[in-house]
Amino acid sequence: MSSNSSPTAAVQLCYEHLNGSCVKTPYSPASRVILYMVYGFGAVLAVFGNLLVMTAILHFKQLHSPTNFLIASLACADFLVGVTVMPFSMVRSVESCWYFGQTFCTFHTCFDAAFCYSSLFHLSFISIDRYIAVTDPLVYPTKFTVSVSCICISISWILPLTYSGAVFYTGANEKGLEELSSALNCAGGCQMVVNQNWVLIDFLSFFIPTLVMIILYSNIFLVARQQAKKIENTSSKTDSSSDSYKSRVAKRERKAAKTLGITVIAFMISWLPYSIDSLIDAFMGFITPAYIYEICCWCAYYNSAMNPLIYALFYPWFRKAIQVIVSGRVFKDSSGSMNLSSEQM
Repeated sequence: MSSNSSPTAAVQLCYEHLNGSCVKTPYSPASRVILYMVYGFGAVLAVFGNLLVMTAILHFKQLHSPTNFLIASLACADFLVGVTVMPFSMVRSVESCWYFGQTFCTFHTCFDAAFCYSSLFHLSFISIDRYIAVTDPLVYPTKFTVSVSCICISISWILPLTYSGAVFYTGANEKGLEELSSALNCAGGCQMVVNQNWVLIDFLSFFIPTLVMIILYSNIFLVARQQAKKIENTSSKTDSSSDSYKSRVAKRERKAAKTLGITVIAFMISWLPYSIDSLIDAFMGFITPAYIYEICCWCAYYNSAMNPLIYALFYPWFRKAIQVIVSGRVFKDSSGSMNLSSEQM
């Protein structure tokens, strides 16, 4: 989206009557409306979509399972991105100014990093959960219990919050870049610089878990194919109830793994441009144009809005839960015991 400025136009500032104000890069009125609509839609979808996911899983007893508790916690991280990060980033992206104060700028940056890593941790634990469920479906309920799920959820929140707070509040991210940070520290700006060491740590923290997830899901689908062939051969020879049960369990776990695999792929596609851009930027002297940086940021933010759409496409229980919640039937005393589908995830 091009800026509507000309060489002869007067320089606009974020705060016209304040010394040391950042320079404002205004968009045309039409461009601003379009940008607000695109960014606003993502924020609204992230908030209400993930709120529906959390409400559905926590309200309906049928959905109370270790995997679903992890999904609800993941939805909580995405919900918080929609509440605490996206609306303020939207104003900054469109107005090219930060109007919410320096203190909240630091909070905003911490929230951004923490909730991103929280999503990554959740997805990593979910991939481990799915690997155990598919490779050993009959023993899985005794291995991945609600207690284990709660431990995974605790780790997925405590470590990212501690890490992001420690890095940004101690100023470790700016070590060696004090001069650049001072130059960017104008009134109406909110741009945290991260030195090469921390950018490399951030990239590896994204790349290594992502690689592990790719390996796990690759193994999951290989095992799933073997199971499908084995069950097909077995069912042609015998029709015992035991084999029928194994077939249903294996089919259910493969379907869940497929859907959550799509969630992981969506996460990687969304966050990879930002991760690569941050790495290149730090080692090439921060040369990325502002509009490229904003595109990468919003690709990552939009991931928080994508997961509810994926669940709505692939999970019949989620579609039915939405109908119950939106229609108001969720307020009935018996709604928590409602059967959402013939086959739970």
